[in-house]
Amino acid sequence: MTRPPTAAQRRVIDAADPVSGRLRGTEGQLAALVRHGLAFRHPRPPHDHFLTPAGYRVREEPAAPVAAPAEASVPAGSASGVFAARVGGEESADAGPSRLREVRGAWQGLLEMRRMTNTGGVMDRPCAWERTHLVQAAALALEAAGLRPAEAGPAAAGYRVRATPQPEAVAVREPDAAALRECATTLEKAGWQVSEHAEPRTGARYLLASPRRS
Repeated sequence: MTRPPTAAQRRVIDAADPVSGRLRGTEGQLAALVRHGLAFRHPRPPHDHFLTPAGYRVREEPAAPVAAPAEASVPAGSASGVFAARVGGEESADAGPSRLREVRGAWQGLLEMRRMTNTGGVMDRPCAWERTHLVQAAALALEAAGLRPAEAGPAAAGYRVRATPQPEAVAVREPDAAALRECATTLEKAGWQVSEHAEPRTGARYLLASPRRS
């Protein structure tokens, strides 16, 4: 999303069901929220729309005043002002109370999305949204568990989540062996299948993680 939601879109977000995140609005408003990553359309009839983790984050922050200055601060980990989990390697990483609240709200939103879209309402395995946003979903699970993302620089400590050529798989790298095992445990608890591998040339250990289906 390249700009904040319009006043009409913000009203739709603010009026979302406080428990399920279900949205009500015109087709145009809902379609715009989907395009901006703030909502998703349920794949099964009646095809209701629900907030994504980014949508939950927007709902929790106060609406910008009409006379707000043109330049708005953008949280680290996001290039557009919409919440983004830290994948590792960002230039700056604010770990203060506001960021912790954002991460906590996004994780709760993701769990609610699992409940609403997974068959039987199960929350112990990833949902369809996570399978189409693999890097962000895995990074959110790690950040929500309190693990530390790497800062900028190839040798910086902390995790890095990256896409891979394999379908439905991300790579997680962490130079510290104990911290890498903690990443594996965290992802497994979040419903991911995890295996550990070694780089052929360097022998560096890394994880391959995929969303569990059952």
